[in-house]
Parts: sequence; C-alpha cells; structure tokens
Amino acid sequence: MHRIVKNLLAKKPVILDGAWGTQLQNLGLPLGIAVEEWNLTHPEKVELVAKSYVKAGSDIILTNSFGGSGIKLNNYKLKDKAFEINKAAAEISKRAAGNKATVFGSIGPSGKMLIMGDVTEDELYQSFLEQAKAMKAGGADGLVIETMADIEEAKIALKAAKETELAVAVCMTYDSGKNKDRTMMGVSPEQAAETLTDAGADIIGSNCGQGIEGFISICKMLKNATDKPIWIKANAGLPEMKNGKTVFPTSPKIFASYIPELVKAGADFVGGCCGTSPEFIKTIIENK
Repeated sequence: MHRIVKNLLAKKPVILDGAWGTQLQNLGLPLGIAVEEWNLTHPEKVELVAKSYVKAGSDIILTNSFGGSGIKLNNYKLKDKAFEINKAAAEISKRAAGNKATVFGSIGPSGKMLIMGDVTEDELYQSFLEQAKAMKAGGADGLVIETMADIEEAKIALKAAKETELAVAVCMTYDSGKNKDRTMMGVSPEQAAETLTDAGADIIGSNCGQGIEGFISICKMLKNATDKPIWIKANAGLPEMKNGKTVFPTSPKIFASYIPELVKAGADFVGGCCGTSPEFIKTIIENK
C-alpha cells in the first residue's frame, strides 16, 4: 500500500471535497471558457474554492485541473500551456491545504473516443503524462483519475500517472444499463475493479453519474472485487431545470444521511461530485 494512502486510512472514513465548477461559477466564472485557465488568470478565486473545502473539514482536496490534459485544453487553444496550468492547479490547492489537508490532482477524460479513432493510445498517454508530471511538480500528494467512461482510457491515464510514483486513485462513472451500474461502454464495477487493480491503481472508486442512493450497490460491487480502498464521490441527485437554472435536488442533510450506509458498504473515501458544496462536506462530518 502506498505510504500516503496508508497514512490517510488511519482515519476512516477519509473525507473528500465536493464540486468545483459550480463553486467557481458562483465566483464569476463565465460559461464557454476553460475552467482550468483560471489557475493562471484568477488564482485567488480558485484558491478561495480550495480553502472553502479545507475550512469545511475535507481531509483531501482536489485541484482545478479536471479538463487539464493537453488534448482537452487544445479545444481552447491552450495546449501549449498545459504544463503551466496543471502545475499552478497543484500549487494553488497546496497553498490552501497547508498542513490541514492532502492534495490529489484531478485528471478527467480527454473527451476523445479511442474506439472511434479520434485519438491514439500514445497521444492519450503523452497528454496524461504531461498533466500528471506537472501536478507532481506543483506539489500534489496524489492523483485521481475520475469520471472515466472508457476503461481503456482509464488504464492509459493510470499508466501515465504511475510514472510520477504518487498515489493514484481511479474512478469510473456508472450511469448506464437497466440498474445504472454499468459504464457507458457496458463495463461493470466488478470488471473495472479487477482490471484497475491488476493495472496498479492504489485506490478504486466511482464518481458522478447519479445520486448518492445509487452508489450503495456500486460500492458493494467494487468492494467485493478488489482489496484496494474504495473512493466514492456521488452527485447531489441528477440535475433539473427550474426557472431556467440548473439545480440539484438532494440537500446536504439528505446526502449526508446516506454516508453511514455507504461506509458500511465498503467506502473508505467519501465526498461529493456535481451539485455538492462545502456545506455538504460540513454536514457529512457532523453526521458521520
């Protein structure tokens, strides 16, 4: 077991952070730009989000780098700044964390489809490697590959991330199939857990895709298929449109009420994804 993971697991459950995008939007982030560019243009606002989760009590906070791969940033003509953007992301979260929290750098999907030939395996690998190395250079303690739909892309990202020798968590999104327990590509939690364990992930998990009530069974399936610690970040329900605004239906209190059952199902790391906020994290801690 990686030293960082072992130290974190001395206190269980380990409390993660919540959503970043919506928090940055509340601070004025406009639509249509790369969220990660704010690491360079508005670092003080990004740091406010990171600090809000540290203040709420998160043991681990992430970085503003979810779409920070060079492939993804190329959509905004920022590919040449990928290393700088990701390094800054880690530095910002490390400043906010101080000695109160651990920082895991966020690596999201490329947005390209391997199966369709949109990108090659080597292009993916090199892009994720640059991102991972940049966040290590910025001081990240670990990396989390998250919201993955394609297990092959997740494996490539994991291979690249492991080059840094940091602890690596890998999280798939299960939002398809009759019971919403398959990835978009039809992979089950058990299949993903076995594949990612064999590939060397330090932590196996799931995030996004559905509300917290759906993660209980997913967590059990993951736990039954691996001896690695389990990382879960659920949405605050599925988004709904009300008066022209996107809202998430689950309150912090209702969300937090599921945490004990989630931990009983095998979750070692718990936090929130889309629609959650520092208030969710505070409520989880108050009710765990």
